[in-house]
Amino acid sequence: MKSPQARRRLGKATLNAAGALVFLVAVFPVYWMVSTGFKANDQIFTTEFIPFPTHFTFEHVTRVLTDGVAGHSIWLYMRNSAIVALGTVLIGAVFALLSATAVARFRFKGRTPFLALLLVAQMIPAEALLIPLFLGVKRLGLYDQLLGLIVTQVALTLPFGIWMLRTFVAAVPKSLEEAAWIDGASRFTTFWKVLFPLVAPGLVATSIFSFITAWNELIMALYLINDPLKYTMPVALQYFFGQKGTDWGAIMASSTMMTVPVVIFFLLVQRRMVSGLVAGAVKG
Repeated sequence: MKSPQARRRLGKATLNAAGALVFLVAVFPVYWMVSTGFKANDQIFTTEFIPFPTHFTFEHVTRVLTDGVAGHSIWLYMRNSAIVALGTVLIGAVFALLSATAVARFRFKGRTPFLALLLVAQMIPAEALLIPLFLGVKRLGLYDQLLGLIVTQVALTLPFGIWMLRTFVAAVPKSLEEAAWIDGASRFTTFWKVLFPLVAPGLVATSIFSFITAWNELIMALYLINDPLKYTMPVALQYFFGQKGTDWGAIMASSTMMTVPVVIFFLLVQRRMVSGLVAGAVKG
């Protein structure tokens, strides 16, 4: 019979092995994308399993940067994606924070049904909302405009943002706000200097979700944007799928370049999230 210490070591080793397996499953597609972008064509179009590029080449990256996509520079599509993603984050963060504060701090008629509708909205697939969103954007005169795409992305990510931020706002003791009011602070000052720093980590988390969702959006961008000069990166990548075949080297190279801004954004906001958590702990 094994001793308790041996069982603990065995359990820890099992958890470590399971964690390593999950890590490999999650990272392997990303590694395969990056490595394929630097493989020669003879290594891409083969039946053999080649885990590492033996002939490292920048051919696909250079071709994408030089020739562009569909006759336009790839930076044009990157810029359009950045405008949509950042616009979604900024507008969505404002509305989500204000709505979450109202739901968490005030009791009003219809509050419970409103919270239930937020959950229902998350269960509806975006494809089912395509026609109503298309008609709404058309009536607002925002069809074939990046602003129309931003509005749809805000509408799709807002329910999740409100629901998530609501828990952060509700976790802040109301006594902190009452103490600020006693000291003579206005409601706006209390919101900005007391509540906002404490819910900033949640705001960062919802911003990451909104940014990634808007950056990778394909269906809405495909149907709401008709001008090739306003295409986002996911739509532009469709040009590499042709009748004569698929240019996997260019797709993987472009996808790797498309991933870099997301990683940079995450690293930048992650620091803010950690500092916000520390600030919240000190003030609490």
